Amino acid sequence: MNPQEQQSLLGIALLAAFADGHKADTEREAIRRMAETLPHEAGGAVLVRLYQDVLLKRVTLADAVAGLQDAGQRQLAYEMAVCVCDADGRQSPAESAFLADLKARLKLDAAEAAAFEREADAVVEAAEKVVPVAASAPVAAPVVAATTAPGVDLDKSILNYALLNGALELLPQSWASMAIIPLQVKMVYAIGKAHGVELDQGHIREFIAAVGVGLTSQYLEQFGRKLLGGLLGKAAGRTLGGIGGAATGMAFSFATTYALGQVARRYYAGGRVMSTELLRQSFQDLLGPAKQLQAQYLPQIQQKAATLDAGQIMQLVRAG
Repeated sequence: MNPQEQQSLLGIALLAAFADGHKADTEREAIRRMAETLPHEAGGAVLVRLYQDVLLKRVTLADAVAGLQDAGQRQLAYEMAVCVCDADGRQSPAESAFLADLKARLKLDAAEAAAFEREADAVVEAAEKVVPVAASAPVAAPVVAATTAPGVDLDKSILNYALLNGALELLPQSWASMAIIPLQVKMVYAIGKAHGVELDQGHIREFIAAVGVGLTSQYLEQFGRKLLGGLLGKAAGRTLGGIGGAATGMAFSFATTYALGQVARRYYAGGRVMSTELLRQSFQDLLGPAKQLQAQYLPQIQQKAATLDAGQIMQLVRAG
């Protein structure tokens, strides 16, 4: 894949991220930070420039689509755009319109596009069934009797979620990374419940944003690292590079999940009194050790990735 094709794919992903026109300032900031922190040798400078070009409307959807001639890469571009639009939940009307326009411009195989849409929709639906969606404006989360004793069991649970999300980064299906965010939501829900707090998706997503983990930006970073690191193959991203080559993305997903879980544990165990600044600082402090921990558990992550299939992923997301 040449640099022009990489830029076209990234440009389409970024255009999808801002397609609704109402992306919160916090999410825009998270995407900006993500772009700037990607190593320049892995193409980070390209993503920073593209981010600026998209915001300033110097890159159009027509421009980005024109840079993709290969049918597999066009299908991959659509799959990535769907994943980006679905990263923070159900698509808005503006996002649905953007995807319809993109699909028409890419001239995709209708059956292949429809098959992927069904897979992506299944992940979103499965996530909503596990953790309730708020029916109205957010209110104070009710406190209920604790169902489990916080302690070693929570540590083990957080580690298991981190191992699973690290393994998802090694799978060739482009939608597999979509399961990472629902699993993080599910993890925070379980941690809150263990400390006697019943949460819905609205509360959990607000907490994740307060920590500094943007939902859309997290998916964009996973995609950007794979693409710019040369880990996406020619056939619509279905052939990843070797396990060693995928280690950066895997470490990112493992570490983000592990650090998020540990911050959530501290937050709910302490009565939810940590400020946003303290939440973000705690998360950043935990990221470094979490990345080191990933190296220790690399064999388990590889083993888990080797045994996962689409059916198992959906079952893990749905499981209560």
